[in-house]
Amino acid sequence: MSGDLGLPLDLIELMLEEKGVRLDSAGLARLAQEEAQHRAQQAEPVQEQGLQLSIHTLGELQHRGVPPTDDSPKYNYHLLPSGGYEFGACEAQVLQLYTEDGTAVASVGEGQRCGLLLDKTNFYAEQGGQASDRGYLVRVGQQDVLFPVARAQVCGGFILHEMVAPDCLKVGDRVQLHVDKAWRLGCMEKHTATHLLNWALRQALGPGTEQRGSHLNPERLRFDVATQAPLTPEQLRAVENTVQKAVGQDEAVYMEEVALAHTAHVPGLRSLDEVYPDPVRVVSVGVPVAHALDPASQAALHTSVELCCGTHLLHTGSIGDLVIIGERQLTKGTTRLLAITGEQAQQAREVGESLAQEVEAAAERLSRGSRDVVEAQRLSKDVGQLTDAVDTAVMPQWQRQELQATLKVLQRRANTAIRKLEMRQAAQKTQELLQRHSAGPLIVDTVSTESLSVLVKVVRQLCEQAPSTSVLLLSPQPLGRVLCACQVAQSATPAFTAEAWALAVCSHMGGKAWGSRMVAQGTGSTADVEAALSTARAYALNQL
Repeated sequence: MSGDLGLPLDLIELMLEEKGVRLDSAGLARLAQEEAQHRAQQAEPVQEQGLQLSIHTLGELQHRGVPPTDDSPKYNYHLLPSGGYEFGACEAQVLQLYTEDGTAVASVGEGQRCGLLLDKTNFYAEQGGQASDRGYLVRVGQQDVLFPVARAQVCGGFILHEMVAPDCLKVGDRVQLHVDKAWRLGCMEKHTATHLLNWALRQALGPGTEQRGSHLNPERLRFDVATQAPLTPEQLRAVENTVQKAVGQDEAVYMEEVALAHTAHVPGLRSLDEVYPDPVRVVSVGVPVAHALDPASQAALHTSVELCCGTHLLHTGSIGDLVIIGERQLTKGTTRLLAITGEQAQQAREVGESLAQEVEAAAERLSRGSRDVVEAQRLSKDVGQLTDAVDTAVMPQWQRQELQATLKVLQRRANTAIRKLEMRQAAQKTQELLQRHSAGPLIVDTVSTESLSVLVKVVRQLCEQAPSTSVLLLSPQPLGRVLCACQVAQSATPAFTAEAWALAVCSHMGGKAWGSRMVAQGTGSTADVEAALSTARAYALNQL
């Protein structure tokens, strides 16, 4: 009810208490934060197609003289002494109702999906990259039935509110609209942050940097920017620092409607390649709009000044923090950035610091060296898992890129250490076997090792030192599992192949084998390793 309708939590808590149920506020806050973090790292959801008004319907409305929806009340909000925002309700009249297929009707009933036009609204309809408001409305004088508004869309100057009616609603009804305060505030936070991000990118990449598009909702913001190459960790960090500085200064955000002509030829003023209304709304950070639009002031070159119809914070400090959590090349010459703000951003920084400490610990372990192959393999696996965690975590992108580069080096070093330890262990095992076996055409034995790679290396080294000898080695593992590796001498008959030899032995152990004519390996399970060795000897002697 709070998330979908925007009802205040204290009201919901009161309703629950009347039913004898206690609200776990801490648990709810934790779950909400976890859900927001999860949504922030997901691909942008595909929103289902909303209700639309046809050209014929729009023409009919204009013919009847129905004026465009007055949505100026969407800007009616102010800061309270406590630092919170107050969003006023808006009273309006239902001018027209539409069914799902766009048919105009005089009334809708319970459970019916519909769209309604009002004479005015305080809902922000999706445009300019900002997600639509959501919330609810009630009929004036009948506060007991809430009509949830899922979205608001612009249709030819009219604002169409979409809902599934919980009760009857008629043309002519007077209603009171309430926006979801948390949702609206989240959009305001992300939209003002988007302006600061646009400004910071120009500072880091140069004044010619152009925005290619953006989209935002309370969970995250997306920003597409023209670039010559992917942003470096240093550039990403510089952008974040510039935004943080503006946030820390808690600068005032000025908004004012001015004649479109007054915005022409203002150096540094940002706008998109689209048609703007006249008058147009200007959003300026830290500088009053009149001063920002004075070409002589050059103010727009030194702060964020944009043409924008969105809803914004009144002070930048309410953003709290901004973290760029994703960066990818959308097309050649266009980079897409994903960012989060507020508590989500702080949590992302904490995750980044935690992972950085884990990477540092892994580097220290690698520097100390490993005592044996098993320890080295464990470290290599840990580095791989840490790489996966860094790849997928919600964390600063600049830090992700730095840690990814470090982990790539650590993984190479870990793999090199494994190879060296395996070669050393294999050489030791090889000498032990050569001492046990006199020169002959066949070596079949067991070797104590937990690594199939080491077992293969022992076989290879034995055959290098005794070229006329065919070798098959087994290595018993915990729980009855057995590793197998073999190689036949080059002088062996064509009928004697390593793959067939390994298959004969591993099949005896209920396992499988793979390889080629010269070398093969496999696995199986048996409690009687001696029987498997006897099978190996018998098969080889039959082929020699």
